[in-house]
Amino acid sequence: MEHAEEALFRPVRAGNAFEETVERLMQAIRLGVVAPGERLPSERELATRLGVSRVTVREAIRSLQENNYVESRRGRYGGTFVNDVIPKSAPGKEFGDIHDVLTLRKVLETGAAETAAGRSLGPAERRGLRARLAEASTASLVEYRRKDSRLHLAIAEATGSAALTAAVADSRMRVNELLDTIPLLEPNLAHSNAQHERIITSILDGDPASARQAMAEHLDGTASLLRGFLV
Repeated sequence: MEHAEEALFRPVRAGNAFEETVERLMQAIRLGVVAPGERLPSERELATRLGVSRVTVREAIRSLQENNYVESRRGRYGGTFVNDVIPKSAPGKEFGDIHDVLTLRKVLETGAAETAAGRSLGPAERRGLRARLAEASTASLVEYRRKDSRLHLAIAEATGSAALTAAVADSRMRVNELLDTIPLLEPNLAHSNAQHERIITSILDGDPASARQAMAEHLDGTASLLRGFLV
C-alpha cells in the first residue's frame, strides 16, 4: 500500500487546498489505503506531503471527525484513527454519473461567467448580482445550498440567454442531488464565499477571462469534495 499512499498524499494545488486535502484523506479511507482502525499520518507529515499548512490539515481532519469518519486519540499511542465503521456513500451514484454531471456543470457555468462578464450589464442586473452575493455570504447552514443555487442562477441570467439559464438550472438540480448526500463543511463554505466574491467582482468589472478562471477554480473545489465523499 506504500505506493498507493504516496500517490494519494502528493502535493495538492493551491487554489482549493482545504477541499483537495479532504478529497485525498477521503480517498485514502474509502480505498482502504488507511484501513478502519489504522492511524493516519501525523498532521506534520500530511502537511509536508500534501504541501499545505498544518492549519489546513487540522481543518480537514476536524471536518472528517465531525462527520464520523475519523476519531482523535490522545496519549503516547494517540493520533487520528479511521473509525471502524464509516458512513456509506449515497447508493446508486456511480463515478460515471458524477463525472458526467461535473463536466457539464463546468462547461456551462464557466461559459456563463465569461459571457456575463462580457456583457454591458444594466443597473438592475448589477444590483441583482450583488444582492444574490450578499445572500449567499450571510446564509445559515440550513439555507446555504438554496442561496448558493440562487447566486449561480443569477450569473446564468446575467448572460441574457434564457436557454443557457435553463440549462444551468437543470444542471444545478443534478449537482444538488449529489451535494445533498455529502456534509456541509464550514471551511469550504467560507472558501466558497470568497470565491463567489471574486467571480462577481470579475463579472461586474467586465473581465471575462478572470470571471471564467474564478468560476473554474470554484467548481474544482466542489468537485474535489464530491469525488472525495462519493467516489
